[in-house]
Amino acid sequence: MSKTVPYPVLNDDDEPVRQFNELDASLTYSYSNYLNWLFPERVELIKGKIFKMSPAPSSFHQIITGKIYRRLGNFLEKHPCRVFISPFDVRFPKESENNKEIFTVLQPDICVICDGNKVDARGCIGAPDLVVEVLSPGNTKMELLNKYRVYEEFSVKEYWVVSQGDQTILIYTLNEMGKFRPSKIFTLSEKITSKVLPGFELALDDVFEDI
Repeated sequence: MSKTVPYPVLNDDDEPVRQFNELDASLTYSYSNYLNWLFPERVELIKGKIFKMSPAPSSFHQIITGKIYRRLGNFLEKHPCRVFISPFDVRFPKESENNKEIFTVLQPDICVICDGNKVDARGCIGAPDLVVEVLSPGNTKMELLNKYRVYEEFSVKEYWVVSQGDQTILIYTLNEMGKFRPSKIFTLSEKITSKVLPGFELALDDVFEDI
């Protein structure tokens, strides 16, 4: 059985964790612990377990992410929904919003949040309405499966998986049963739309131009 690390009381006597290798992968960590980590490596938490994020994204990853972010941002300029780009912490509380009782914290490449009450100084607390993940060669199948399960469990309404290698986009939409339903795979020369953002269109040729 995994152990839960005690909630750290941050005062003058506490020493923050400055080296990633000081962490014990066998333990279960909370968002309270996460806030006390000052090492340069980027990590995510899924059910209290540490997942080290891939090294700095490639230039192609950054270009694709930036294009999607700008197009969403332009569309949402006079819209109550807001778009955010990584690094941006999204906390997924299960039963309580207390920091020491939150065990899943992800950093989606892009997320759209339509409920302003979910946004605070530290990021987002609760599921975004739309999440975009741009795949990199370093992404593992287990990482993708774990994120898929989190987004479905916490009722993210729409989840886009963007493949820079295949130059495709796959959209998962939450159905009335709370399960993701996949779209067809969209390829070059096609456009995608969003049920979360009626009226929004994104041409794949624009996203993958010069890639």
